[in-house]
Amino acid sequence: MVNKFKKYSPLTEATYYILLSLHVPLHGYGIIKKVENMTDGRLILAAGTLYGAISKLISYNLISLVSEDVNNKRKKEYLITEEGIALLNFELLRIKKMVSNSIIEVKKWN
Repeated sequence: MVNKFKKYSPLTEATYYILLSLHVPLHGYGIIKKVENMTDGRLILAAGTLYGAISKLISYNLISLVSEDVNNKRKKEYLITEEGIALLNFELLRIKKMVSNSIIEVKKWN
């Protein structure tokens, strides 16, 4: 399974948080606000960044379009797929290992 996700890894911080935010269906503005809240305002997604990432994530089957407002074609809701969840777990393990290695090495400096 590791090789399956190497082509996507490492995720950009924006992509990681977009995937993380989509455990419930959200539209673009909802994703922007959720990511902003999760990062205490440190990461504010621009529309171009968001919709570029969404397009790629859909093409890779990591998220799916779950609803579209018939009166407003721009209001679409997205949800993470099982494949997206597996990728997030892969990335989480990678990040945990990075943090663990960093803690060990930095302790050596003191």
